[in-house]
Amino acid sequence: METRLKVILSEIERRDSVTVNELSNLLGVSAVTIRSDLEELSRMGRIHRTRGGATRPLLERFDGNFELPLEETRRQLPREKRRIGQAAAALIQDGETVFLDVGSTATEVARHISPALQGVTVVTNSLNIALELEALPNLTIIVTGGTLRRLQHSLVNPLGLELLRDVHADRLFLGCNGVSVQAGVTNRNLPEAEIKRQMVTNSREVYVLADHSKLGVTSSAAIAPLDRVTRLITDRAANPQEIGCLEAAGLDVLCV
Repeated sequence: METRLKVILSEIERRDSVTVNELSNLLGVSAVTIRSDLEELSRMGRIHRTRGGATRPLLERFDGNFELPLEETRRQLPREKRRIGQAAAALIQDGETVFLDVGSTATEVARHISPALQGVTVVTNSLNIALELEALPNLTIIVTGGTLRRLQHSLVNPLGLELLRDVHADRLFLGCNGVSVQAGVTNRNLPEAEIKRQMVTNSREVYVLADHSKLGVTSSAAIAPLDRVTRLITDRAANPQEIGCLEAAGLDVLCV
């Protein structure tokens, strides 16, 4: 994410609301540039656009963490997430066991899994993903069990880890809220992060699914260091500087 956008987000976080003129004066750029930045942040779901400015997004709250419901995140950057999902699904081979994480981008992976695959087992803690895959008769679908998180239709502790401790996967397709050189892969929600960490532990290869809005971002819960990630799959709108920093840290990055 560009430095200017980060400053705008920080200012909105600090003050709850800002105007175009205030941001223009703060950053020393034109009002036209600020409006363009606000439109981009609004499209990402990071702010709520108002007449003449912006406020924090209209978010729901869970366990002390602000979070959008899955139905809302599906509407953010849908084309980018679709391309990421297609690229990830194309990696799955006959006979593999796959962990498929929760979230809107992971849902796109499920939607693009080839019906021609044979002998593939998909293990997921996402109820909506399990239902997406129900129509593919050649797949074995295992749902982890656990306690339902209604916002994301995901299953977490208590009882969310019991099955995962005993299953090993060839590949994990992992969603997140942030990827940065400093903190690695991170997530906003603590109960989901615990499940994600176990999936990472029991996977041979880890593919992180993150659209460009999540690059350079650090969220509250650690999931995995960059050296545990096989590849980051992101979209072509990613900031080249962010990509360069991640690649310099040894991360394999695919932009689709």
